[in-house]
Amino acid sequence: MSKTLVRRLEPEQITALAIHTFTASGALAGFMSLVHLFRNDITGTLMWLGIALVIDSIDGPLARKFRISEALPGFDGAILDHVIDYSTYTLIPAVILYHVGFMPPGWDLTAAGLVVVTSLYCFANKSLKTRDNFFSGFPATWNLVVLAFYILETPPALNALVVVLCAALTFVPLTFVHPFRVRAFRPLTMALTFVWAALAVFLVLERGEHTGLMTRTPAAYWGFILVSIYFVVISLRRSIRGKPDPA
Repeated sequence: MSKTLVRRLEPEQITALAIHTFTASGALAGFMSLVHLFRNDITGTLMWLGIALVIDSIDGPLARKFRISEALPGFDGAILDHVIDYSTYTLIPAVILYHVGFMPPGWDLTAAGLVVVTSLYCFANKSLKTRDNFFSGFPATWNLVVLAFYILETPPALNALVVVLCAALTFVPLTFVHPFRVRAFRPLTMALTFVWAALAVFLVLERGEHTGLMTRTPAAYWGFILVSIYFVVISLRRSIRGKPDPA
């Protein structure tokens, strides 16, 4: 970009470009996760996917705060976000399922195929969010699924069942909480989101080449499970309620 063009940009347009660039850095994080996967470094793979998740958690609020769609109406940040999210939430986790050995023998390709195909509906679904910002149907967060497989060291047969169940739930209008945008219990949900993230990072780094996190670090292991259960409970509560919480 020439200096002349930069001088012609308004301050709000420069801000919008900076935020779009920040969003685009999620693609680089996804690429780096693949680099580490091909090196058989699952710790590095998951850490880079975590960085992509952090970027995705921050760029949306920034985009809304600075109204970047109004500053650069000719550039669709939502499409940019969807392309990167499909890569880091779906495609790369599918490669992990195929490559790492989380599935029973002969199931790796089937599981990866289920992930990449069913997730397309999620990203194309215009009714993905409810009026109170819950996800309607499983929101294709396969990065979190493979993270759980790694931390909890669940058996391949159970992993295959979870993949099939989550793929099916993509088309079922059960609600799943968005940790930052759902207003009901937001302070508690956001606080537990940070606790969950800290526990996840600790457990991924702690595992390394070893297994047995349940016995080696039981407090962090069970803490991760308990916080995860909170997100399940608040999601089920909204599904059973069947209507938005009061604003």
